[in-house]
Amino acid sequence: MTTYRKTEAAIKALTAEQYRVTQQNGTERPGTGAYEHNKAVGIYVDVVSGEPLFASSDKFESGCGWPSFTKPIEPAHVQEIKDVSHGMIRTEVRSAHGDSHLGHVFEDGPRDKGGLRYCINSASLTFIPKAEMEAKGYGAYLNQVEEI
Repeated sequence: MTTYRKTEAAIKALTAEQYRVTQQNGTERPGTGAYEHNKAVGIYVDVVSGEPLFASSDKFESGCGWPSFTKPIEPAHVQEIKDVSHGMIRTEVRSAHGDSHLGHVFEDGPRDKGGLRYCINSASLTFIPKAEMEAKGYGAYLNQVEEI
């Protein structure tokens, strides 16, 4: 079984933007993230710990300016925390093992898929294409990345 964790080496390898988003609870400017319009088949993992977070099959175009997903690929890897910053009440989403700030979850997603919209910063993610999943240790998730 793979162990996912936050390490000093992983933190040092982050770009300035990845560090700002994941370690300082930052938010990318809308429409600037590398994965907002990514339609490739694969999974999205935590840029810090590598833990699997979201599948391409659960990604949808929400028009919000950030990649949006209907659910986590591995619910135990995603923590939801009440966030009262910026004069709003929201639910922050963090990776369980990497403790990375990922984004927020809202209740305005597709009704036919549970009604949730996980609004996630591209800077908190690494995309693993389906063709590389087995070699990179994510073979157990191959059945979850097929396009719907």
